[in-house]
Amino acid sequence: MTSDAVAQKLDPREEHFHIPGPRPGLSLFLRFLPAMKGEFKPRRAVLYLHGATFASALSVAYRFGDEHPDERSSDTQSWRDALNDAGFDVWGLDFYGFGHSDRYPEMSQPAADNPPLCVAEDAAQQLNAAVQFILGRQRLEQLSLISHSWGSMPACLFAAAHPARIDRLVLFAPIGRRGPRRYETPAALPAWRIVTPRDQWTRFTEDVPEHEKPVLSRAHFAEWSQRYLDSDPESRCRDPAGVKTPLGPFSEIIKAWHGQLAYDPARVRAPVAIIRGEWDGLMLDDDARRLFDGFGQSPVKRDIKIGRGTHLMHLEMMRAALWRESISFLRGDDVASVP
Repeated sequence: MTSDAVAQKLDPREEHFHIPGPRPGLSLFLRFLPAMKGEFKPRRAVLYLHGATFASALSVAYRFGDEHPDERSSDTQSWRDALNDAGFDVWGLDFYGFGHSDRYPEMSQPAADNPPLCVAEDAAQQLNAAVQFILGRQRLEQLSLISHSWGSMPACLFAAAHPARIDRLVLFAPIGRRGPRRYETPAALPAWRIVTPRDQWTRFTEDVPEHEKPVLSRAHFAEWSQRYLDSDPESRCRDPAGVKTPLGPFSEIIKAWHGQLAYDPARVRAPVAIIRGEWDGLMLDDDARRLFDGFGQSPVKRDIKIGRGTHLMHLEMMRAALWRESISFLRGDDVASVP
């Protein structure tokens, strides 16, 4: 059940925690990087929630070409580094079945024997355990959330249920609701699937228009894909090599596109920023408009679209623009006083 890979420290200052989760006997993994400069008093913490196929080490904390983490340059900076430099303490949560959190027992059984694992309601309970731990350890009243893709679903479920604990929400490339399809219902999916580097390369490239230059190099992806295989100790025992991944997130993306979004945006009362790339095939303009309008109780809302970015912009050439927009929103100085 437990991932037996040792979690690599991606920064010499990084701290790791295994905490109890909502399922008895299964632990959740948190990575923490405190800010070097105390710009905020009290300190401000940000928790990152990953998407459907890869965890925190390969997203918010990933540095391309980083051979010397204690001598990093702007070319190898991660999103976490940028947040850190802006004064935020940064946490990353791996949901059950991902990264260095424990695997569901059902992941050792045939995929067809169980329903999709790690649905949003389950993940929101995991998030609750993580937030309680973080706030208690740092003696804070609230924190901000950054989510990617499907991660927006547990993020918004939690924010709606616990408004006092959430400062601000950054929804990067969130999944939105689309109208129900007539005479069609989502197909039943198994508990898990194997995702290969080739599958990931397809996702990284399929939304870039044919006449445009690549937004991610083959060399950078080759490096990233090896770290991706490292996230599952058994990945290289398979042919082809691949990572066993819970299918709950993907099942809920499909349901959202059939009119069944896992949460009600109208119940979220925190300031919200939707940040997306112009080539994001999973978050279209109509999706973003509908989602933006749905956050009716949010006192501050942003819909930010960045050129030359796809659904995976946090690892692409325009990632620095994503980082800047998220930091600007999280600072919270975007509302002027009324004279």
